[in-house]
Amino acid sequence: MKKIKVAQIGTSQNSHGNDVWNTLKKMTEVFDVVGYAFPENEREKFPNRAKDFDGYREMTVEEILDDPEIEAVLVETEEIYLTKYALMVARAGKHLHMEKPGGREVEDFRELVRIMKEKKLVFSVGYMYRFNPKIREVLDRIERGELGKIFSVEAHMDCKHPKVMREWLSNFPGGMMFFLGCHLIDLIYRIKGEPDEIIPLNCSSGIDGLDTCDVGMVVYKYPDGVCFAKTADNELGGFMRRQLVVCGDKGTVEIRPLECLTGNGENYTGFKECTSLEWSAEGEIQRTEPFHRYIAMMQNFADMVKGKDNPYTYDYELGLYELILKSCGENI
Repeated sequence: MKKIKVAQIGTSQNSHGNDVWNTLKKMTEVFDVVGYAFPENEREKFPNRAKDFDGYREMTVEEILDDPEIEAVLVETEEIYLTKYALMVARAGKHLHMEKPGGREVEDFRELVRIMKEKKLVFSVGYMYRFNPKIREVLDRIERGELGKIFSVEAHMDCKHPKVMREWLSNFPGGMMFFLGCHLIDLIYRIKGEPDEIIPLNCSSGIDGLDTCDVGMVVYKYPDGVCFAKTADNELGGFMRRQLVVCGDKGTVEIRPLECLTGNGENYTGFKECTSLEWSAEGEIQRTEPFHRYIAMMQNFADMVKGKDNPYTYDYELGLYELILKSCGENI
C-alpha cells in the first residue's frame, strides 16, 4: 500500500509536537516522513526538543509547502502560531493535522475552516481523548441510546506545573481553559452540542504570586440540565483525578483517570458504570488494556487521507473553537 508522504512544521515546549513526530517515525508502514521545519526560532528556543528530529531533513516552511509530493502536513508549533501555519498549509492544498485548539484569532480560524472545506481537504485536530478507547465506546453507546437521556456531563483535567509554565498561560485567553480545558469542552460539545448559556468562571489561584488564569471552570446550561468543565494547573494529584462523568436516565459512566501512564509509552483508562436504580448503588471499577494515544490519532489521520470519512466535520471544528473562546471569556 502506498505510503503517505508527510512533513511536520514546528514543535513546542509544552505540547505534543515531539510525541506526534516520534509516532510518525514508528509508523513506517503508513508514513514516508520527508522532513520537518522549525519556524519562529524554535531550534534556538527549544534545543532540548530538537534532538528527536536528528537524522531527518530539515526544510524551510516554503520547501514543505512547495513540494508537490508532500500530501499531508502536521502543524505542531506553539499554540499562538498554530492557525498562522495551518492557513499556509490549507492555501497550499495539503491535508492538515494540527495541534489543538488553534491560535488566538477567531477570524483566522474561520478562514482556515473555509479554505479546508472549499478544497475538501482532511482537517484533523489533536484532541487526544477522541482516540481513548473507553471514551469512544461511551460515545458510541450514547449514540445508540444505551445510557438514555443525557442530562449531565462533568469533566476534569487537572495537573501540577511549575511556576514558569503557569506564567506561560498568560499567552492565552482564559489561561488553562484555553490550554487544556479545550479537551474537556470537546467532549461536552460532542455529547450535548451548543449550550443555551455559557458561564465562564476562570480565575487565578494567586499561588507563587502569579495572576495568570491557572484555574479554569465553565458552566453550560442546557434546556434539560447543566454541564461543566474544570481544569487547574496547581492541583497536587490532579493527573489521577482527570475524569469524565456522563449521566443518563438509563446509566451513569465515570471514566477516571482519563489516562494513566504505564511507563512504556502507553496509557490505560479506569472506569466504572452504574445502571441500578438503587439510591446507594456503586459500579464496579475496571480498567482498559494499554493503548497508545498518538498511534490511534495518526492512524486515523492516515485513514482519512486515504478516503475515510471524518466524524468531526468542518462545522463541528469551527463551532468547537468558537465555544472554547467563549468559555475563556472572549466576546466573539
